[in-house]
Amino acid sequence: MKYKVALHKSEEGYSVSVPGLPGCWSQGETTKEALENIRYAIREYLDAVDKELSGLDIREVQVA
Repeated sequence: MKYKVALHKSEEGYSVSVPGLPGCWSQGETTKEALENIRYAIREYLDAVDKELSGLDIREVQVA
């Protein structure tokens, strides 16, 4: 699965957010580190969503 991420340069390095996952962000000293860290953050975010939705009647829809 692919997600669009937005990199933001700062004095400390880079922060990175995922526009499609509100509140999902990370950082790193380099772009490489920031992108590695956001992969982990996305996995953790999605795991938390799965736990939140546990027991609910969940459906999927396809968007063209």
